[in-house]
Amino acid sequence: MDRRGNIPASDGTRSSRRVASPDHRGAKDRVEKVDPYGFERSEDFDFGSYEQLMSEYMVVLTRRSIKWSKLLKGKKKVDKNVKLKRYVRKGVPNEHRALVWMSASGAQEQLDRNAGYYQSVLGAQHDPKLVDSIRTDLNRTFPENVLFRKSSSTCLQKELYNVLVAYGQHNPTVGYCQGMNFIAGLLLIITRDEEKSFWLMEALLGRILPDYYSPSMLGLKTDQEVLGELVRERVPGVWGAMTEHGVMWSLVVSRWFICLFIDVLPVETVLRIWDCLFYEGSKILFRVALTIIHQHQSVMEDARSLPDVCQSFKHMTLGPFVEECHPFMQKIFTEPGSLSMATIAKLRATCRARILAEGS
Repeated sequence: MDRRGNIPASDGTRSSRRVASPDHRGAKDRVEKVDPYGFERSEDFDFGSYEQLMSEYMVVLTRRSIKWSKLLKGKKKVDKNVKLKRYVRKGVPNEHRALVWMSASGAQEQLDRNAGYYQSVLGAQHDPKLVDSIRTDLNRTFPENVLFRKSSSTCLQKELYNVLVAYGQHNPTVGYCQGMNFIAGLLLIITRDEEKSFWLMEALLGRILPDYYSPSMLGLKTDQEVLGELVRERVPGVWGAMTEHGVMWSLVVSRWFICLFIDVLPVETVLRIWDCLFYEGSKILFRVALTIIHQHQSVMEDARSLPDVCQSFKHMTLGPFVEECHPFMQKIFTEPGSLSMATIAKLRATCRARILAEGS
């Protein structure tokens, strides 16, 4: 994938795509055809399995919501501590997500320190090329989400345009890169606030994921290589299969990182990942990737060709393992083992130096 487009087709879905069994077709009438985030469910959506899954998950959500309400008690900010970290890993209720993401990422502090800044960059004279690039992608952003359709009474396209053009003005080195529209779009779905979405973008692209969207995309390339090193160390069978068939990591995981699992994993799972991403930083992306790869280790080791490997990666992001977000999130903190930011930083330094040497 290059910086200005050519993102591969989606490797996954935002919700279950399994074919509904005849016994469960009647359940379709009892479940909304649009999910809580505005995404339309596909024609083959398995409503029966979804009802069963949500009946169990709602118990978890209700319990977590009560605990979060007691923890926050009307607060507008939260301080990082061991208890909050534990709470975040178990999931942030949707009604508290904007507050927690803003506080944990430092975005709220930036907003408070820079009152009026968002409006100033939004109102500035913008580069026509930046504007054209953003406008081109507006209709491509979540086409299956009713919130981004011009016909919708709650259409968020204007807000999406504003956030993206303001960020491009704020960070001209990055400007606009395809993939950023999906990130800004999901932020708007959760916050329903342009300014908060802007500062969350700044936190992600400026601090949590530096150089992911710069012209060289050095940060993205580096982290793809870091994942490879982690797989070589922790899932050597998969590394062997990748090496044997000459598969480049950029071929199979670029979308995982560039879109932060949006349009790859189910939306509820993505939001749980982002809860931890805003709180703990980019190492969460490696935990998620390693867990998915480890789960499919045997399939990868049986691959006989490059197409087999690519097909394996496509199927990794489908099915109950990633749809059942609560047990999945528990897995990412156990299955990969210890993974500190110090370890990531050391690997990044090595991989970055190698990439720069190869490019010189």
